[in-house]
Amino acid sequence: MLKSDATPARKIMSAPDGSPVTKDNKRTQVLAGFLRQVDGVGPGAPSAERAVVEGAVNDQAPSRDAARPAGEIELKLLVDADRMAHFNAAPVIAANARNKGSRKHLKSVYYDTPERLLRRHGLSLRVRQSGARFVQTVKTEAADDPLRRGEWEASVPSLAPDLALAMPFIPEKLREHLAAHPLEAVFTADIHRHARMLDLPSGTVEIAFDQGALTAGDRSLPVSEIELELKGGAASTIYEIALLLAEQGAVKPSISTKSARGFDLADDKPPSARRPRKLRLDASVTLDEAFATILRSCFLHLLQSLPAAEDGRNPEGVHQLRVSLRRLRSALDLMRSVGALSNLDALRSEAKWLAQDLSAARDWDVFQLETLPTIAKACPSVSGFDTLGRAAGKRQSDAYRKAHHALADRRCAVFLIGLGHWIETRGWRNGVAAEDLGRLAEPAVNFAQRILSAQHAKVLKRGRRFKSLGIDELHRVRLATKRLRYLSEFLLPLFADRKCARKFSRRVAALQEELGAFNDMAVTASLLDGLGTEPESAIAAAAIAGWQARASVGVQPALQSTWRDFTAARVPWSSEG
Repeated sequence: MLKSDATPARKIMSAPDGSPVTKDNKRTQVLAGFLRQVDGVGPGAPSAERAVVEGAVNDQAPSRDAARPAGEIELKLLVDADRMAHFNAAPVIAANARNKGSRKHLKSVYYDTPERLLRRHGLSLRVRQSGARFVQTVKTEAADDPLRRGEWEASVPSLAPDLALAMPFIPEKLREHLAAHPLEAVFTADIHRHARMLDLPSGTVEIAFDQGALTAGDRSLPVSEIELELKGGAASTIYEIALLLAEQGAVKPSISTKSARGFDLADDKPPSARRPRKLRLDASVTLDEAFATILRSCFLHLLQSLPAAEDGRNPEGVHQLRVSLRRLRSALDLMRSVGALSNLDALRSEAKWLAQDLSAARDWDVFQLETLPTIAKACPSVSGFDTLGRAAGKRQSDAYRKAHHALADRRCAVFLIGLGHWIETRGWRNGVAAEDLGRLAEPAVNFAQRILSAQHAKVLKRGRRFKSLGIDELHRVRLATKRLRYLSEFLLPLFADRKCARKFSRRVAALQEELGAFNDMAVTASLLDGLGTEPESAIAAAAIAGWQARASVGVQPALQSTWRDFTAARVPWSSEG
């Protein structure tokens, strides 16, 4: 929580103006049509949810003259620049726009310290000029929700920021650092915006058609996007409009801000790919609320991983995107335990399709970046590693083309937007039997105890006589352990007050990683078999196979030790936990 404190800034800096300042296929069509039948979609449909604006909370609100605390609920759709006018004339806009809207030329300057202190703490500070007006904005990153961010605005006299006005919305621990480190202009955004207000039965949304560029030094990045921002009503309205726009042409749903893209441009870095944040679940929540929180977390991780995966320069992008899809599928499987909830199978099928088209890219990344260089370095007298690497590189490039093709497919966009809408409206409730609907209102803790206990027992059963298990049997243990790990990530936060929860989570993770070593060897063997190696690289391929076979012998003692630690761990959901 951000605390309020009107501590003034004392550093003087210069702004850009020189003034001194204070610091489509059949399945896609079926899915899209299916999702549009859920509550809140389509003209005249009632809203299923009331929107809640969730910005960071201030203990003490500053004066009205200083700033206006608020929140922002928005989604971006990245589109081709030459298709912008086509989207602007879409039926959903023509039928629901109040008028022709307004056109503005927006010039913004984004600021941070040379060490990127604000960005590293999930904050951004910009000053935007629109005509003769200058507005300073502080924003926070999304915490646990893909659409919601904190946003605070204040009027300032020029493009120069007033750090004193921003201080109430900056964590106390950063204020001293900011007072001691001067801000600098990092990049600019020059955007031509056509904004229109859409009134739908479920809510009011401002739709902005933005075209322009981000500029940092001699580097620039074009901007062509449709921004949907909720002004009133249900947040699901944003997804409703996005689904209808997706029928008009290629769109890419995104939560990547201009700020994030601009800083990556300025620092000449690919988009980052983060691991999922740890869930927070109060022990008193209902199962329905727990499902909503878990799904939002999976969806947020998915959307955060997309830019890096699409960019392709950071291999962690594809990896984290695959992880997010595995987490999503695990969450949907978890929800199956309640009963026949609406749309689970359709969404899981789409998540599986996308993950499959990403898997080869990740496998070749691991081979090229980890397996091959490690063994080549350890075997300097063996020839053919360079030739093997070039052949693998071609397969890696082919795999990335397949991944990028899937991400650019309209099917992917419809899946993502439909998933967001389903989560926002809690669409799993639709058509649910009365007894299953009642189970959703039960305490999540009771459900968690049953599910975790059953999966833990399954892992122990598959691991009986662990020392004598063969490769295929260990693979079955790995799959069961992987499921237990995801279930633990989702449900153990309900038992966060128990000391053994963290230790149990670590031991499940350690077991999965040790078991994963055997799976990695199997993947490497399949890659080498399909590589069609030339005679000069055959020796290198044999060296890799031999190295991993020898390594598997060394893995056994560590694996058995990890298994013993796991079986000895106290389970947090037991009455003695």
